Amino acid sequence: MRDFVVAVDVGTGSARAGVLDRKGKLLGRAEHPIRMNQPTADFAEQDSEQIWNAVCTSVRAAMERAGITPQSVAGISFDATCSLVVRGRDGGQVSVSPDGEPCWDTVVWLDHRALAEADECTETGHRVLDYIGGVMSPEMQTPKLMWLKRNLPACWNAAGHFFDLADFLTWKASGSLARSQCTLTCKWTYLAHEEPGWQGDFFETVGIPDMPGRGQLPERASPIGTDLGPLTAEAADALGLTEECRVGAGLIDAHGGALGVLGGFAGELESIDRHMALIAGTSSCVMAFSREARPVPGVWGPYLGAALPGCWLGEGGQSVSGALLDHIIRWHAAGGEPNAQTHRRICDRIMEMRAVEGYELAARLHVLPDFHGNRSPLADPHAVGVISGLTLDASFDSLCRLYWRTAIAIAFGIRHILDALNERGYAIDTLHVTGGHTKNPLLMELYADAAGCTVVEPGAEDAMLLGTGMAAATAAGLYDSLGDACVAMARKGRARKPDPAARERLDRDYRVFLEMHRQRRALDAIAAGEA
Repeated sequence: MRDFVVAVDVGTGSARAGVLDRKGKLLGRAEHPIRMNQPTADFAEQDSEQIWNAVCTSVRAAMERAGITPQSVAGISFDATCSLVVRGRDGGQVSVSPDGEPCWDTVVWLDHRALAEADECTETGHRVLDYIGGVMSPEMQTPKLMWLKRNLPACWNAAGHFFDLADFLTWKASGSLARSQCTLTCKWTYLAHEEPGWQGDFFETVGIPDMPGRGQLPERASPIGTDLGPLTAEAADALGLTEECRVGAGLIDAHGGALGVLGGFAGELESIDRHMALIAGTSSCVMAFSREARPVPGVWGPYLGAALPGCWLGEGGQSVSGALLDHIIRWHAAGGEPNAQTHRRICDRIMEMRAVEGYELAARLHVLPDFHGNRSPLADPHAVGVISGLTLDASFDSLCRLYWRTAIAIAFGIRHILDALNERGYAIDTLHVTGGHTKNPLLMELYADAAGCTVVEPGAEDAMLLGTGMAAATAAGLYDSLGDACVAMARKGRARKPDPAARERLDRDYRVFLEMHRQRRALDAIAAGEA
């Protein structure tokens, strides 16, 4: 019986694979690292062949740990970061790097080389902006493609395929040039709710009218979990699976996490707008669903069918969150390498200090966490971080105080997005958290207390793999629809209520947080001669 599926989750630094049964239970999991090239500030590149090899290695290891046969796997699907892969007409690698090295053919999602091009897109005022929160982000594909055409014309001329990373992986697996409705809608200005979905006049306005044809982008996107065909013989051999295994249209990694924690509400759509997914790791992504389109300034979307079929999705986030805590550790004189042991040591010491000082710990120290811009709700990629209240203290305890206040700022950033959503018709009171932050006790406490929400930790060991497994199960025909797969495979989570005793102190600190945003804008205006 083919009762199992394989899910692959490609993050910023590694590829993870999991084997799941038809009820969503994770039977085996494995991970393999991925390299990144950062030739200069704001540039980040990867090697798509190395990513594929990491995927194959992790799938084989996960299968071995699960102890099942290749013949028992019915389907496979992929989620990945929204990185841009460029391939030639023959399918070979095309460099996106200034140094021209062919292996660097992938612009990583966090690459900000196209800030100026993103601003140009915003200045067009085109209606596609109505479905990305009104502001183009340099993390989306259109500005990156504009940058490539202008700055690396040889790359542009050699290009024959443009892929979001998840679509590149389904192409490698099946040979299909189909693109996911998730990737195209969220990152390529494709309007899934319209016919045609591509707005050619927008690409003409920004100087890349030939992009859809050059990149072999299809006229219509494929819904998540669409059966794209079987594994090719080459891919089956590389992955350690069979050619009978079906390949499902995939999705962006954060959206896989959203399905993993909110997919079970596919049968309760009337109340789904009370729930928000927080996929939190290097960066943080929040996702909220609704039955109708709800535009929110500074929040990407509304996107139709970008995760749950028939639902509109609003997507916000923080460009750095876990990465910011790592940065604080490296930056401080008492820091060092931000590994798991260092984070644990800091958190343990903060707990000791709080046992004495409570929420008054470092009460005059305040942080704005926008060290890599503000993705939501301000949609300002030029925003910078701010720390107020520093002294000459360079001890380990001073690092702990700064870490604590940075963690509070990260939680306030989520509250800022949540408030913006609720002001536009959502009724969010429950936050479903998945990703690396579930291992940080301070952040999990603060997400409940600072936002005043019930926080649910996922019952699934890996929610990203679960959500992508739902897509694989749909493609394999184990369920009639993605919604059915989501309901059947959902795993019940654990709830944490906010502490009422923390509310007054944190509400005051949140007022400071909002005032710091206002003052930063005022200082920027003075420095620019505008005030």
